Amino acid sequence: MHHGAAAYASTAKVTATTNPRDLEASLLLKAAARLQSVKDNWDAGRAELGPALAYNRKLWTILSTSATKPENPLPLPIKNNIANLGLFIFQRTIDIEIEPAPEKLGILVSINSNIAAGLAGRS
Repeated sequence: MHHGAAAYASTAKVTATTNPRDLEASLLLKAAARLQSVKDNWDAGRAELGPALAYNRKLWTILSTSATKPENPLPLPIKNNIANLGLFIFQRTIDIEIEPAPEKLGILVSINSNIAAGLAGRS
């Protein structure tokens, strides 16, 4: 495993507390680690592309659905931003499934990592 994937993997292994933000951050980092591993080991790890994309898509389906529920107390602009990010994730995933290329995974890794850092209070 390359250094980037190893860093994401070790961060994702941190046990999430009962804090939902910590759990969400941990799951996003796990998804980022899986995607980064496929990207870093493209020739050997292509078999993991489908499962890694499916995991990320399921995670973003849950995040988007939860964040945009009427009873969610998040401000409307944040709900809209999460929904738009989810749509982008879904569109990029379809694009990767149609025309796989390792460089297309970078934006998914970056989004997941940055959102996780924000949830954990890091910049």
